[in-house]
Amino acid sequence: MFASIEEPSKRLSKEIIPAMRWSALISVAIEVVIAGILYGVSIYFAWPDWVNWLLLIVAAIIVAGAIWSIGFRPFFMFKNTRYEVTEEFLQLKSGAFHEVHELVPMAKIQAVSTHQGPILRRFNLYSIAIETMGSTHAIAGLPKQVAIDVRNRIAHLAKIQEVDE
Repeated sequence: MFASIEEPSKRLSKEIIPAMRWSALISVAIEVVIAGILYGVSIYFAWPDWVNWLLLIVAAIIVAGAIWSIGFRPFFMFKNTRYEVTEEFLQLKSGAFHEVHELVPMAKIQAVSTHQGPILRRFNLYSIAIETMGSTHAIAGLPKQVAIDVRNRIAHLAKIQEVDE
């Protein structure tokens, strides 16, 4: 009745782990600086004690978030993210605790592009953005040549699907 669709098997580059850790480290550093400035302002202006308690709770949340985003999230993303490009679909699978498996029909893809910010550039990685009418999908953490090949394959297959209709 229906053809079986195989699970996606292609993985991200292992370099995504340190790239995500550096990105998270920069974010956490900014959060710590902002929280420190707020704490300094609260002491300088003698704000009520409840403000200091609130800032202490915010600091605890920052520490917990740092442990997750620097220590565990990059590993889980690398371990659990897969993608596959076939003639019919772009398949994306991600999630350690809440697994998400997306099938994007090639006929619905309108644009595909590669992106590289400063952190990804440091690790020679690229991110691919795939746009459809209603959403954008991404594959982050691919080596340069793999990203270009995947982008070109998606663009070619999406164009073929468009011509067939």
